[in-house]
Amino acid sequence: QVQLVESGGGLVQPGGSLRLSCAASGFTFSTYYMSWVRQAPGKGPEWVSSINTEGGLTKYADSVKGRFTISRDNAKNTLYLQMNSLKPEDTAVYYCNVDVSGNNYWGSGTQVTVSS
Repeated sequence: QVQLVESGGGLVQPGGSLRLSCAASGFTFSTYYMSWVRQAPGKGPEWVSSINTEGGLTKYADSVKGRFTISRDNAKNTLYLQMNSLKPEDTAVYYCNVDVSGNNYWGSGTQVTVSS
């Protein structure tokens, strides 16, 4: 079965950095586009970034463009999100996300809190 396990979240000061990871299993990771989605307290899910199968094509929400970098290691079945210049409004639970055979899968998420 499809499994997505996020890690790397934590508490960081404004301006700081974090690197999130998502370990994937149960599907052929290298053949699927992957995404990061976040959900802030009291708000709906917000798409953050997506990456194509080989990692050469990436897209970002305007709110994170220039600060976040999505990447993947197909040999390790792992998706990454490098987050720099973090702001308090980046505080959210971050999820990796994939559509496999018409079903949308999420991990359990990792909490990112940006606060001084």
